[in-house]
Amino acid sequence: MLGEGILKGMAVTARNFLGSYHDPARLVTVEYPEQRSALPENSRAFPFLVFDGKDPEKGLRCVACKICEKECPPQCIHIVLERDERGKPQKHPHIFDLDISVCMSCQICVEVCPFDAIKMDTEYELSSFDRFGSLLWHKAQLAKPNSRFQWIHPIEAREVDERLAAERAKLEAKAKPAPPLRPPMVKPAAPAPPPPPVAAA
Repeated sequence: MLGEGILKGMAVTARNFLGSYHDPARLVTVEYPEQRSALPENSRAFPFLVFDGKDPEKGLRCVACKICEKECPPQCIHIVLERDERGKPQKHPHIFDLDISVCMSCQICVEVCPFDAIKMDTEYELSSFDRFGSLLWHKAQLAKPNSRFQWIHPIEAREVDERLAAERAKLEAKAKPAPPLRPPMVKPAAPAPPPPPVAAA
């Protein structure tokens, strides 16, 4: 029938138009910021550093390997390795800066990190009147507890926690001292033969 496709298309348009007034599934308008839609788990904004425990400095997972800095396409990550009093490098970042005015949220830094130390946050309300200072985030601003990661990405966080726990268990098993070797079994010596009887005088 001539024009059948046009009629079907118009029927779909009319159904969506009329349904948008009474069908809750079609009421897509959200009165932001009074109302907010729930973000999907795989949504992402900008990276943050994960730390375990209560101390954001000692519990930081980052070991300053600089893989994320090298792999970042816009080169928005800057890391300086921490050193002790003798100048010996430590597995800890002294400086970890992220320029979110340059970051394109590609998540490559997350994918290449071998220590699960950097993850993507979902916070997007980051507008500022200062285009330079407030958009350059330092280590203290980037460090967030593992509970934050568990809250915004529960499925991924559960997998990461289980994998890290298994790795720690393997390391602890290797670090345990080996049980002492049992001394070799020594065969007891045969008893000495009795002395010969003394002849009577």
